[in-house]
Amino acid sequence: MLDDLDRRLLEILIKDSRTSLKELAQQVGLSSPSVSERLRRLEDRGVIRAFTIEIDPQALGYTLQAIVRIRPLPGKLHIVQKLIEETPEFGECDKVTGDDCFVARLFVRSIGDLDKLLDRIADKAETSTAIIKAQPIRRRPPPLAATAISKP
Repeated sequence: MLDDLDRRLLEILIKDSRTSLKELAQQVGLSSPSVSERLRRLEDRGVIRAFTIEIDPQALGYTLQAIVRIRPLPGKLHIVQKLIEETPEFGECDKVTGDDCFVARLFVRSIGDLDKLLDRIADKAETSTAIIKAQPIRRRPPPLAATAISKP
């Protein structure tokens, strides 16, 4: 479980993972070595997996994003998974239950590029694609505090 100081540190880092140890220490009222130790423990426990950046795909020319549901043909699951892993335009992919095995996010520069990528797996899987119009909620972490789910 997280204590209040751990939660506060995580909240600050979620907003800006480049916050210095000195600034973190000032904001939570601890010494820099104490903050460093707490961060190390959070990493050791697997709570913090990485300090990272967020890149705007449009700034790199990827003007379209698509969600692709992928259902490998019989006997092709591992081949399709390897192809997804080796294709850098797949920004993320979840292996899921249900009719489809994978739900993936693709970054593409054009519809033509989307067609080319999907053609690479067409003989190995069935796909269903939706173009993303907007992203009202960007990827965010789960709530840091235990919250009661209200009943309707």
